[in-house]
Amino acid sequence: MMLLVPYDVIHRRRADDHFAAEAEAARVLGYQLGLVDHDALAAGNTAHALAQVPDDCDTAVYRGWMLSATAYAGFAAALAGRGVRLRTSSEQYRRGHELPGWYDLLEPFTPASVWTSGADREDFDKARAALGPGPAIIRDYTKSEKHYWHEATYIPDLADRDAAWSVARRLRELRGADFTGGFVLRRFEEFTGAEARTWWIDGTCRLVTAHPDTADQHPVADLSIASLTGAVAALGLPFVTVDLAARSNGTWRVIELGDGQVSDRPSSTPAEALITAVSHA
Repeated sequence: MMLLVPYDVIHRRRADDHFAAEAEAARVLGYQLGLVDHDALAAGNTAHALAQVPDDCDTAVYRGWMLSATAYAGFAAALAGRGVRLRTSSEQYRRGHELPGWYDLLEPFTPASVWTSGADREDFDKARAALGPGPAIIRDYTKSEKHYWHEATYIPDLADRDAAWSVARRLRELRGADFTGGFVLRRFEEFTGAEARTWWIDGTCRLVTAHPDTADQHPVADLSIASLTGAVAALGLPFVTVDLAARSNGTWRVIELGDGQVSDRPSSTPAEALITAVSHA
């Protein structure tokens, strides 16, 4: 296996500081390392982005900053042209990275959701009516703006069409060129405590960590994921994360599923633990 990580923009023969510990862990475990230019990847300039990637390894795993599904597809195609296969295909990346790709199989475990294709007001109102009145969270296919909770994330009541649209419009504004797919409306649920991040390789949970936003709050001992295993395995995705939070009745709910290659590792989890988990394939 080869681990691909972004390089430092100043010292291009070094891994970016954010991924340096994982790069070192991969070296210690005997894996090859390839350095990529994330900005060039995001822009579709794969020839420049992959200039430091060796072509003598069959399979690679990326650990880096988020890429759009389109940029990832170009990344995968360029590597394939050099005889290197990303363990996660471009189709698998899109399914794990964008909520509509995973929602149907995880619907019993996650807040009810509807979405639009694009950012049109009429389609938004149709989705809003389909979910029904009450509080909701809004995001796009890949990301929310949760740090702008009241202005671009939380909608107190979907029945208030103008207030709901104001929040949607602000989300669209903040996401800018990164806005992906359309609006996603998710029924608001009350949770207690911090989220947990679970790491899955080929449908098996290999690691349970804190969420990066609350790295000092370790998951509780009674975190139960057994009921999720069949659904996550059915997605057929090689490497994903599933973020979970508990309701007041003790039921654990899926907050997010994401492609594991672009999911952040909490600072409280050693890099060696994650790279060891990734090596189970």
